[in-house]
Amino acid sequence: MVFTSTLPCNSVSQIQRPFTRSHLQQHQCAPPSSPPFLKPSSFSSSNHTYSLIQDSAVIACLRANSAEQAMEAARAAVNGGITVLEIVRSTPGVFEVLQALVNEYPTMAFGVGTVLTVEDVKAAIKAGAKFLMSPATFNVYDIIDTVRDADVLYIPGVMTPTEILSAHNAGAKIVKIYPVSALGGVRYISAIMKPFSHIPMVASQGITIDSVGDYIARGAISVVLSDAIFSKEAMNQNNFNAVNQLAKSAALQGKNAVERKKR
Repeated sequence: MVFTSTLPCNSVSQIQRPFTRSHLQQHQCAPPSSPPFLKPSSFSSSNHTYSLIQDSAVIACLRANSAEQAMEAARAAVNGGITVLEIVRSTPGVFEVLQALVNEYPTMAFGVGTVLTVEDVKAAIKAGAKFLMSPATFNVYDIIDTVRDADVLYIPGVMTPTEILSAHNAGAKIVKIYPVSALGGVRYISAIMKPFSHIPMVASQGITIDSVGDYIARGAISVVLSDAIFSKEAMNQNNFNAVNQLAKSAALQGKNAVERKKR
């Protein structure tokens, strides 16, 4: 099946670009423009990714039914202003999609989410991931050592005060509060930030675009938006224009939240 992207965001997206499995294979053969294990000594990829996460306040989380759908949805989100995008590990051809996106948008931060094994960590780094996310904390010391050598950011999922502090002490620069909505949402972030104001936190699960500002105001450096950008209705219909519009709204909310926090 072939999807075409006809987004009206800019001159690039106005050109119809069919994306098929052959395109993924071409990207797979070509190494990323900046191999993850060969970084200039004066540049830190993980610090750059951290800055993008903090400055945008939004991490888009993409689940797709095929590699082709993932590519078109990712393009729609990036063209809408998203600069940090996580592709869930269960997405078909996830590492091929990741490598293609890294080559197509080298200044953006693309990562893999729901990483559950050390093997997945290594595969994602090889494909060019700039960050990795997990729903829980596991093998944290082994993973931290692996990503540190590759200059990649690892964001483990945590829930309790003990998990937050343990992950931070193990070397995690950012922790992901998950599942935040089930824990109390903005109120939980506000409460947990009091003893751990020195630990950067990302809020994840069940967050709407309208609530982005509240989470940032209460102390989170960023939020993960999944269905809020890649709505089930839009994805089921391959309506990438709808994804693009939701991405624009989310990016604007994130930008405004960061500006208010700086005042």
